[in-house]
Amino acid sequence: MTDASSKARLRMWLRMLKSTRRVESALRERLRKEFDSTLPRFDVMAALARYDEGLKMSALSGVLRVSNGNVTGIVDRLAEEGLVVRVQVPGDRRASLVRLTRKGQEVFAQQAAAHEAWIDELLEDFTPEEARMFSDRFDAVTHKDEEES
Repeated sequence: MTDASSKARLRMWLRMLKSTRRVESALRERLRKEFDSTLPRFDVMAALARYDEGLKMSALSGVLRVSNGNVTGIVDRLAEEGLVVRVQVPGDRRASLVRLTRKGQEVFAQQAAAHEAWIDELLEDFTPEEARMFSDRFDAVTHKDEEES
């Protein structure tokens, strides 16, 4: 690898990071303003929306790649608002599943539609072909990283 190649990749990484932070900041602000919510709450609800049967707290933490402690407070507040429910796991008194309630599904559906529209707006300078190409390239990096682990 040449020094120029290394520097070009470093510049690309720094620009990707800067762009990611800008998009994330915009999403956080829009969730706060339009839904009085946060990105971590959205992420928890998005994870639960993919699992109708629910997830154990440890599995939810694993999906989100955060600690149980980070998720517990969010789940507690979502439960207080009636957006999620904890359901006992049959045969395991210590374990419970967390799942979205009907209200939680409805609230998440509204937020998810807005989130998709915001992403579309924030990244509108990319053509669909460019978006697919970048997605494929980042998938390749992710898969390479997973193979090395």
